[in-house]
Amino acid sequence: MNRVYLALGSNLADPLHQVRNALDALNAIPQTQRVAVSSFYRTPPYGPPDQPDYLNAAVALDTQLTPEALLDHTQRIELEQGRVRKAERWGPRTLDLDIMLFGEQVLNTARLTVPHYDMLNRAFMLVPLLELAPQARLPDGRYLADIARQLDCSAILPW
Repeated sequence: MNRVYLALGSNLADPLHQVRNALDALNAIPQTQRVAVSSFYRTPPYGPPDQPDYLNAAVALDTQLTPEALLDHTQRIELEQGRVRKAERWGPRTLDLDIMLFGEQVLNTARLTVPHYDMLNRAFMLVPLLELAPQARLPDGRYLADIARQLDCSAILPW
């Protein structure tokens, strides 16, 4: 069983509804149990500024699935909720589910990078994650709280 942390984000089509539906869908993933959900946060967009604020959160799961199998499920949930993948990165979206940490594993495949490739630069990912796991560490032993202290978290507000 692996403890996995996912980042959830939405800024289109009623973000609160999108995230709540995603949490329900995550409950239905086989061999996986939802352990905890962070508070919901309002954050400015990461990327093009001409888009609505995001609702961001984190969820802790315990799973027996492989990282790629879990990715298949999260991408299916995104598509079922209207996610359209475009060439433009960091644009608006109905739902974004990112695997931040998968136990102590380090992966770098064509489909998946764990720990998440840019989470150390994204306060909107670390703040909700640290709410769930204040002592969380990267597989190399660095504490995420130490990294988060170096980021500007001032724009992250309660939803």
